[in-house]
Amino acid sequence: MSSSTKEIASEFLPFIRFYKDGSVERLLDSPYVPPSPNQNPETGVSSKDITISDNPNISARLYLPNLPQNQSQKLPILVYFHGGGFCIESAFSFLDTRYLNSLVSEARVLAISVDYRLAPENPLPIAYEDCWDALRWVASHSSNNDSGGDKEPWLVRYGDFDRLYIGGDSAGGNIAHNMAMKAGVESLCGGVKILGAFLSHPYFWSSKPIGSEPKGEDFEKAVPYLTWDFVYPSAPGGVDNPMLNPAGEGKPSLAGLACSRLLVCVAGKDALRDRGVWYYDLVKESGWKGEVELFEVEGEDHCYHIFCVSETENVKKMIKRLASFLV
Repeated sequence: MSSSTKEIASEFLPFIRFYKDGSVERLLDSPYVPPSPNQNPETGVSSKDITISDNPNISARLYLPNLPQNQSQKLPILVYFHGGGFCIESAFSFLDTRYLNSLVSEARVLAISVDYRLAPENPLPIAYEDCWDALRWVASHSSNNDSGGDKEPWLVRYGDFDRLYIGGDSAGGNIAHNMAMKAGVESLCGGVKILGAFLSHPYFWSSKPIGSEPKGEDFEKAVPYLTWDFVYPSAPGGVDNPMLNPAGEGKPSLAGLACSRLLVCVAGKDALRDRGVWYYDLVKESGWKGEVELFEVEGEDHCYHIFCVSETENVKKMIKRLASFLV
């Protein structure tokens, strides 16, 4: 039966349509693209898809830069969380694959793009749980861990676990923050530590507007407000849940971020721009002992470096800034 004749249960436009038969139509997903096991022709980056867990179902796409035949030096590891409001896109989509190819080529890192389960079929906090499981799985490959079991050869051969980074864009930036917070409470396998985290155009919100955000009724109609209710309808505290709003009485202190370096990236025209700056200021004022940096590109919108169809100067600037962080 075509989607035009199925009965709609609910919809969250322009992103998703939910049907009464339980099926979901993701309206803004970019198409699936296969990995490039024999090197991407444009970047020289090799990629492959792997299964992290069968129960729950967690998978990932791994990326390896073009290396000299006798490469012996280990590479920084990036565990990446894609954006899409927790409800669209995947680690295997065209947009994220193109982006990771560019970043891995420029930064010369070993990247693991996590394909976590999406809302509304799998409402939050499931995505957080999947990403934590994936991060622990990566850490389990360190030489300090003797848990046995099958190991991913790329991680064992090329991964430098003293240079483990996490990062993400939009909702993925939110996930990266929450993984760094969780790592401050729960240890990763083998005593592995997160060296740094980048949050690119991160998704944070609260029940009260800041900066240039809309006021009054328009604030509660804003997409960031509505998105949280859609993807985490049972969230304690609603949009003031600490996963989305890290500020306020009773919230875990940002001094507990379990990394020593943090990069927050914002774009001048992005509706989430002020939240990114707000988060950066919160971290600076928290007593956190690490090094935090803010990087802003004027005149660009949300995740422009992922959506842009051509490699503009600002896209190059963004990729180079991220690459210079991942060292």
